[in-house]
Amino acid sequence: MISWLLDNWLMMIIIILVINIVYVTLFTIRMIFTLKGQRYFAASVSIIEVIIYIVGLGLVLENLNRIENLIAYAVGYAIGVLIGMKVEEKLALGYITVNVITKEYEPDIPNALRDKGYGVTNWVAYGREGERLMMEILTSRKSEEHLYKTIKALDPKAFIISHEPKTFYGGFWVKGIRR
Repeated sequence: MISWLLDNWLMMIIIILVINIVYVTLFTIRMIFTLKGQRYFAASVSIIEVIIYIVGLGLVLENLNRIENLIAYAVGYAIGVLIGMKVEEKLALGYITVNVITKEYEPDIPNALRDKGYGVTNWVAYGREGERLMMEILTSRKSEEHLYKTIKALDPKAFIISHEPKTFYGGFWVKGIRR
């Protein structure tokens, strides 16, 4: 059965394609776990990832005379990157810090965000055209898009910058995370 699959050029292309899609997707997941400090998950995924990588690469190297195998390998890699990115979006591990500057100084915006469960620190800032409201909001990455929509509904002209904090200590959020 296995020799028939490997002798059939179409099946070989499909096998190489699928192997590389799975490999690159696992590679992406492992990188996410590594960057998020989840070393045991990363190490576990890497075991499967390397086995799949060796099998896929072996199939291509044993059949270098078939250009379609090399193309299948490259296309599988590209598809794996796309699927890995989708998986990363769905996992959305970690937190982001969102800095918001409103065009008009509107003190009700921070309270509206707090009422929706967001932790908000705010202060008055001064820009070229006068007073602004500056807010710093820490939220889970899973809530990121909802937060952006909420901010835009409260102030469509708000200036928003986000970044991913590496570590944080103390405060409202740390107490909530430990729970």
